Amino acid sequence: SALERVRLVKQGLPARTVQEMSVAMGLPRDQLMRAVGLARSTVERKIAARARLSEGESEKLVGLSRLIGQVDAMVRESGQAPDDFDAARWFAAWMAQPVAALGGLCPQELLDTADGREALATLLLQSQSGVYA
Repeated sequence: SALERVRLVKQGLPARTVQEMSVAMGLPRDQLMRAVGLARSTVERKIAARARLSEGESEKLVGLSRLIGQVDAMVRESGQAPDDFDAARWFAAWMAQPVAALGGLCPQELLDTADGREALATLLLQSQSGVYA
């Protein structure tokens, strides 16, 4: 829920969440951090110290997780989801490909800002309904 996401962002996600997301997405940690706009040295230091991410860092990961959840819900609601569908890995592949509806940008170029993530959420909704911007 929105309130749960706010709580997670305000308390700060454990830094190890970056590792967990990179594994779930099948991406190198550096690539994930670059895509969402996290400073590698800061995150690595926080992982080693078992610290929490800042609100800003947490918000970026929660936003990414929300997009992955949106993909998962879309596929499940379609009634055509393969049993082995993995939304995190699908999203990782999709975010690296240029998208015409984004003017040829790759979705990963938009993940580091709230407006960019909102634009991606809108694009996913439009693709679900068959309407493109």
